[in-house]
Amino acid sequence: MEHLPNCPKCNSTYTYEDGHLFVCPECAHEWTQADSETNEDEKVVKDANGNVLNDGDTVTVIKDLKVKGSSSVIKIGTKVKGIRLVDGDHDIDCKIEGFGAMSLKSEFVKKV
Repeated sequence: MEHLPNCPKCNSTYTYEDGHLFVCPECAHEWTQADSETNEDEKVVKDANGNVLNDGDTVTVIKDLKVKGSSSVIKIGTKVKGIRLVDGDHDIDCKIEGFGAMSLKSEFVKKV
């Protein structure tokens, strides 16, 4: 028996083939073999406006962010250059002038 990929939307194991498509009976999501190969290899990180972020991009902070363990705040409009994308909850590693190395969530930045 061949191994069918899990549903990329709900991760269900009950997928089946229908012609050239894979179908999930639990959430009714349909995708092709090419879609499942690209989804496994790369994670797409998007900013607050839905723009795709890449390593080396410049972003701007869209709200004041409290720095954990400190009384300082990263102000709205702070420009961050040369970001690096990582896995995890805080998916951006960067250096912010005056603060040093930081991890940010992509939902609080926008691409410049």
